[in-house]
Amino acid sequence: MSDIDIRHHHSLPLPKARKAVEDIAKKLASKFDMDYGWDGDDLHFNRSGVDGRIHLTEKQIRVTAKLGFLLSALKGTVEQEIRRVLAERFD
Repeated sequence: MSDIDIRHHHSLPLPKARKAVEDIAKKLASKFDMDYGWDGDDLHFNRSGVDGRIHLTEKQIRVTAKLGFLLSALKGTVEQEIRRVLAERFD
């Protein structure tokens, strides 16, 4: 198993940040057959090989995930893509 822990600061109002996270989750769910759901300010997501969470505050987004054996080999690529999407949507 391999862990991902990314923190990204943002300046969006919380409702807009939440909508952006929801939009990203919908795309991922469609593309990768992923399940997700909100629990307060946490969006939990999972599918075979990954279990994670996006925690949203007024100033920061924190993405944490546990990658299974096969996805562990792609950890660097996965982290790079997460950072790219966060920069695109929240800067």
